[in-house]
Amino acid sequence: MRLTRSTRFGSAPDRSAPVRRPVRRRVSIAFTLIEIMMAMVIFSLVITAIYATWTLIIKSAKIGLEASAQLQRERIAIRTIEEALGSARSFAADLRHYGFAAENGDNVRLSFVARLPESFPRSGRFGDFDVRRVTFSLENGPDSERQLVMRQSPILMDPEKDEDEKEYPLVLARGVNKMEFEFWDTRKNEWVDDWAQTNQIPKMMKITLGFVVKKPDSSFGSTERRQEISRIVALPAMTVPVNYQRPNQPPGGGGAVPPPPPPR
Repeated sequence: MRLTRSTRFGSAPDRSAPVRRPVRRRVSIAFTLIEIMMAMVIFSLVITAIYATWTLIIKSAKIGLEASAQLQRERIAIRTIEEALGSARSFAADLRHYGFAAENGDNVRLSFVARLPESFPRSGRFGDFDVRRVTFSLENGPDSERQLVMRQSPILMDPEKDEDEKEYPLVLARGVNKMEFEFWDTRKNEWVDDWAQTNQIPKMMKITLGFVVKKPDSSFGSTERRQEISRIVALPAMTVPVNYQRPNQPPGGGGAVPPPPPPR
């Protein structure tokens, strides 16, 4: 039996029959009003969280910078007093210019003569006049805030005639509500708060500065930070006796040095 092509390979497909193709369905994406509102709420929460975090970072940085600046001013204030006391000078032959005055209480004040270095604040204003009277005091500043100020004047110059130093002193620190002095009494071997010997320099001094810094607080209005700094300063200088300045003066005498004999 002879097999035909159609028998061997089967019948040929009927090309007249329709071809079935896969159906492609179009999916439409649509949001309801509730979904849009929820997306807007979530977006608003994210933006609010970012803004709150950024605001907190800015406030924290500002508070940190202000605290650092305040601590730096406190350190400079106490350091300036220490440096001035370390350069104190006094001569018994001219006590009216070299008196050492210190007063506690409401009108707290410290005034003495020192040979100040060029690096001392405002030294450039006085040029070669390195021997100057330095005065530290507490005065009322803006907003009734107490501040520590320093004034200087050359030793032979009347401080009242220097209008710049009188009206515009150097403000060392603000928010200073306390400045106290104690002096080491070598006879009693104890600290005293009164120094009546204005013609002598104390061996040691204890200086205490109290600071009050107001910090704004959104929940409590404002808060205060109180801090006290104390330093003990050993004064290396002493009052130079008259005999050291005028070797030819008789002991206990207050007269002038006799002139040398005329040449023969």
